[in-house]
Amino acid sequence: MKEERSPEGATASYVVPAGDARAKFEMAVVLLRGEWRAGFPAGIGYRTVLGNARRLRGIAASEQLAADLSALIADLEAYEGMTVPQRQAALPGIAAAIKRLIPRVAALDIAARPLGALEAAERPKRATPRQRPEPPPTPRVALPPPDVPAANAPASRATRPAQRASVPAPRLALADPVTALKGAGGATSKKLAKLGVETVGDLLLLSPRRHIDYSRTIRIGEALNLHPGSDVTVRGRVTDVQLHRGPGKPRVTVKLADASGWVRVTWFNQYLANVLHVGDEIAVSGALESGYGPLSFTGPEWEKVAPGPGGGVSTGRIVPVYPLTAGLAQKSMRNFTRQALELALGAVEEYLPEAVRAAAGAPLLPLQDAVAQVHYPDDAASLEAAKTRLAFDDLFLLQLGLVRRKTERQAFDGVPIAADRDLLARWSESLPFRLTNAQQSALEEIVADLGKSKPMARLLQGDVGSGKTAVAAAAMLATVANGHQAAMMAPTEILAEQHLQNLVGLYGGLPETERPRVQLLTGSTRARERKAILEGARSGEIDILVGTHALIQETIELPRLALSIVDEQHRFGVRQRASLPGKAEGKLPHQLAMTATPIPRTLNLVLHGDLDVSILAERPPGRVPIETRRYVGAERTAAYALVWEEVAKGRQVFVICPLVEASEAIEAKAAIEEAERLREEVFPDLRIATLHGRMKARDKDAIMTGFRDRDYDLLVSTSVIEVGIDVPNATVMLIEGADRFGLAQLHQFRGRVGRGGNRSFCLLLAEEASPDGEERLQAMVASDDGFLLAEKDLELRGPGDFIGTRQSGLPEMQWLEGVFDTRLLDRARRAAERLLAEDPELTRPEHLRLAERFERFWERAAPEKAV
Repeated sequence: MKEERSPEGATASYVVPAGDARAKFEMAVVLLRGEWRAGFPAGIGYRTVLGNARRLRGIAASEQLAADLSALIADLEAYEGMTVPQRQAALPGIAAAIKRLIPRVAALDIAARPLGALEAAERPKRATPRQRPEPPPTPRVALPPPDVPAANAPASRATRPAQRASVPAPRLALADPVTALKGAGGATSKKLAKLGVETVGDLLLLSPRRHIDYSRTIRIGEALNLHPGSDVTVRGRVTDVQLHRGPGKPRVTVKLADASGWVRVTWFNQYLANVLHVGDEIAVSGALESGYGPLSFTGPEWEKVAPGPGGGVSTGRIVPVYPLTAGLAQKSMRNFTRQALELALGAVEEYLPEAVRAAAGAPLLPLQDAVAQVHYPDDAASLEAAKTRLAFDDLFLLQLGLVRRKTERQAFDGVPIAADRDLLARWSESLPFRLTNAQQSALEEIVADLGKSKPMARLLQGDVGSGKTAVAAAAMLATVANGHQAAMMAPTEILAEQHLQNLVGLYGGLPETERPRVQLLTGSTRARERKAILEGARSGEIDILVGTHALIQETIELPRLALSIVDEQHRFGVRQRASLPGKAEGKLPHQLAMTATPIPRTLNLVLHGDLDVSILAERPPGRVPIETRRYVGAERTAAYALVWEEVAKGRQVFVICPLVEASEAIEAKAAIEEAERLREEVFPDLRIATLHGRMKARDKDAIMTGFRDRDYDLLVSTSVIEVGIDVPNATVMLIEGADRFGLAQLHQFRGRVGRGGNRSFCLLLAEEASPDGEERLQAMVASDDGFLLAEKDLELRGPGDFIGTRQSGLPEMQWLEGVFDTRLLDRARRAAERLLAEDPELTRPEHLRLAERFERFWERAAPEKAV
């Protein structure tokens, strides 16, 4: 704002609109994040931040604030003259300084004055009722009342219209610790932390695993005429309380009666004998059971009926079922979520623009309504609407990131690579096998991308044994033949070593003058050798550098890097995947990601919306099919006999267990205990090793290398067994608790064997499979098509096995279960594209909250992101 002088020469006060100073600095953080993502160009976002800082310095209210703003401006001005690596190092400090200044510049929001201006003696005039602005309308959201149903309440909540209570002003902030809730302190807070619940906001956004419909409240006499297994709610008075001690666990039984009859209720909790008394009126919700007499309840939900209107939290309504950990009960979790809704729902701010919520399809619920209804819905339709809104948010925020990432990549120039077709033909003819049609088609797509002036961003998705490495080798050969360098990054040292050996073999048939010079760099590379490799990469003597995370260290220079390949790309964070292409100065290298995890075609846009996808759905000829068998209960002895037969032939065996340690909550074999049991009781003469995720990376690599080198007969492992590991001598994959795994993961395990040309087996063991588990086991026996099994897994288990913590390169999306469909995804994708076309950096005032929510969403997937 320019300084204006009155006719008398006095300096006029600078007036900053309310909220503007703080908003400028909050937006500065968002703009610097965009600067980080764009590769530190000192672009328009940076210049906007610098301009805002200069304007705010002119109205600083104290010498100290002026000095701090001057120091910030000096850092910003110096930033423009830095090299890209220097900017990368400086930007986090600049962003941190801005964040520290936000509370202090907020004081400039109203009638701020230039430094040194005299304070005005007058106070702001008090607004008259006519001048006072009208408060915004308060959203109306159904909240679970603290009281349970009154004795004379109507019998069914489902038949009465929902009573929409106004949301009170929040008494807690979303960032407040969960210990602010009654009963959530001490040891309970540590248990909640195991569920990822540390703040009140975490609790509000904790997704219930499912809901039980206890909204059907009927008379006891009517309940006794229903079929066993019916979920109902009844109310009555306690007419008898008995505590039974003796053989077995202590139990409490009560008789609950109303005018139509009485029912027996049993709890295995002797504490209730001191809580329930004759004459108490209670509501009970649960499944009716049949025994030796009339129907009864065992361990149902219950609540005392207190005077006043409303419904209970655990009875007489649709009830949430939350994830639990040892020492936490459902009733406690419901009590905590109810408190959080009552005290902090008003702090939940809507961040989706109205145009996004209303466009293309049924309008989405406001966020406050959705949060309230997803915990304690009025009815089934309200629950569905709430889950749809929250699922849309996950998909929309994901698509914003993917669309923006793709757009940002396309803003750079790439390195055009003209493929030498004669060289590729000679290389193909030198191989001991023929490329499949799928490999040739994928290679054509990649070569076409390499020839463009824009950087390629492509995913090569292939089933186990489909030949992805050969396609990648061809792409790198074309790159090197053009005088450029390539790099290939794998998640573990043993996989990186395996890639080195495979590439040397694949190029071995070419004349020496045409073979790329390939080197390996990992964390275990010795100092002298490492120095030589770094020099070779810098000088260009090395054409292809293969390695692990070591490749993204700043000391590595690949001046002619034109193609980067990331194997098992979901194993790396977003920032790690982006760091490898960043090694090339000037033009952005092409990027090829590879994965052996079959993804249903309907989910490809969710997971890989920023990439073009090539699919290898065909296996090279000559691959020996793996025979898959299932064993339930005592049939495992037949599986053990087959293991003995294979080991006697000199073969090796994988044994997979679901957990590292025994758990009372999950009846599954644990790798440590199972290895000991096999060693002592089943295979005492065999050499057995154990591998699990809590081991150090170096120890895991040592065990895996020893198994590959035949130091062990059996390797007992959890699900951390590496995708892509080659142990040609392994012919048996035995999977304990196979019914507990998804089909995609079972198929990955199966792909670890059958790599040496010998007859191989996948043995699926289960104690007693559920109907769904049995269907998965039968599907595994019937098919070895990974993509077909992935589609079946999506049908049986929903998208959770593909989206979430297992896909570590993406944010966790907890709201998709049960409501995901391609129409919702398409709506989110189109909304993201439309919004980013209008406001690419989300800098408009109406998009500030969305920008903040977007950054938090993606930070969960990329915690290594510095800004």
